[in-house]
Amino acid sequence: MTATASKPEAPEAPETEVVTSWKIACDGGEGGLGHPRVWLAIPRDTGFVECGYCDKKYVIDRARAHDDH
Repeated sequence: MTATASKPEAPEAPETEVVTSWKIACDGGEGGLGHPRVWLAIPRDTGFVECGYCDKKYVIDRARAHDDH
């Protein structure tokens, strides 16, 4: 009899969204199953920010980016 080791499933990769605004809101995108809405500011030096609740990553499209006033 041979023992077969099952491979553990890799965790699902967090979602990434390309955005054109330096300040964005994240609510988890699941309606009632999401999380409280949080506002995130994308640092200009890194060009991305990750939500602390759902780990969704927001990446700025520098060619189309605009400041919110």
